[in-house]
Amino acid sequence: MASAPRSGCPINLSLEVFGDRWSLLILRDMIFGGARHFRELQYGSLEGIASNILASRLKHLVELGMLTKRPDPTHKQKAIYSLTEASIQLVPVMAALGRWGLRWLPVSEELAIRAQLLDEGGPELHERFMAELREEHLGLPAGPPPDGQRVRDRLNAAYLEVVTRG
Repeated sequence: MASAPRSGCPINLSLEVFGDRWSLLILRDMIFGGARHFRELQYGSLEGIASNILASRLKHLVELGMLTKRPDPTHKQKAIYSLTEASIQLVPVMAALGRWGLRWLPVSEELAIRAQLLDEGGPELHERFMAELREEHLGLPAGPPPDGQRVRDRLNAAYLEVVTRG
């Protein structure tokens, strides 16, 4: 059972959802990395989350309505996690955090490129990315990308270009 919030302040309430060390990183890996399974989230994270913590955070995010969980039809013991509209709406927040980190922190070039492209793309790119995430996770049609390339594919291609160049 969830404890009562410390206050009704929207910043406090948001921190009660995301104020731990891992929740935003799990959502980041689902949003930008396309991870949908426990093992993808565990082994795909650069930060190295322990399995018990990942399980606890996934359970918490499902309880809060940030994720949904359903059985994977290809394997009895696997589950597929999906973003909800509430978590998809974090794209502009993640972009703002990335923009702040680009400005104030010693980021690495290869890990900063996605934040840089999201910042340069502005609200139009954020909206397009959210539409694509709605299609992927909620089954709502996004239509074809205007330039023929999905946003996540564009971000990942830029990342690979920086990595192979360096």
